[in-house]
Amino acid sequence: MRRVNAGDWVTLYYGEKEAYTVRVVPGRRFHTTRGFIELDRLVGVELGSSVETNVGERFVVSRATLVEKLLSLRRFTQVIYPKDLGYMLISSGVGPGSVVVEAGTGTGFLAATLAYYVRPTGKVYTYEVRKDFYEMALENFRALGLQEFIVAKNKDVREGFDEEDVDAVMLDLPDPWSVVDKAYASLAHGGVILVFVPTLPQVERTLSALRKSGFRMVEVVEIMLRKYKAEPAELRPETVGVQHTGYIIQGRKL
Repeated sequence: MRRVNAGDWVTLYYGEKEAYTVRVVPGRRFHTTRGFIELDRLVGVELGSSVETNVGERFVVSRATLVEKLLSLRRFTQVIYPKDLGYMLISSGVGPGSVVVEAGTGTGFLAATLAYYVRPTGKVYTYEVRKDFYEMALENFRALGLQEFIVAKNKDVREGFDEEDVDAVMLDLPDPWSVVDKAYASLAHGGVILVFVPTLPQVERTLSALRKSGFRMVEVVEIMLRKYKAEPAELRPETVGVQHTGYIIQGRKL
């Protein structure tokens, strides 16, 4: 049986509508609506077993998924949602050994997801102009254990990318059109650019820049995700949920 080590991430399950994901940092106390848990007590516990809070409520200790870890990170910027991250990852062709450039870092969701999938021989280079965001993102990468696969730079990407012959460039910027030509120069032949923006005016300006820079196979998509109430007797779409998140623009250097 697998056991919990210090520094691991675990999901504490109480019920279908109550679960928590936390990193096991000895010396810390984790509070829930059912009381608190001294995280030291989780070290050495078998996954699938249970642990009690200070008031006797029991939680099942389980392995945390990447999405659960991401959603438990400290967020200080708007993030790209998992439904969009998944499409961007698959569309880019990124996998173990890939070299990817990403800007801007923000909270680090996109860079961390990319790093998770380029392991163990790939690398993600991420640019963030704001020093405070850059420093907080570094903390998130360390918490996820992905820092060795990420090279984070506190630099304005509008000055250009340092990397050449990369497999993919991904942009989450307010003005991605300003760096599209620089992305083209950094990509290897057949490389992919993916841009995430929230508004249609941004899409239009980005499309113009992509065409001008020579990108081919350009497309724009919006990923829609609708959750259902998972109860046999009440099966129906959820009445509340995230609807529009953004547009994903893709192009190839051919």
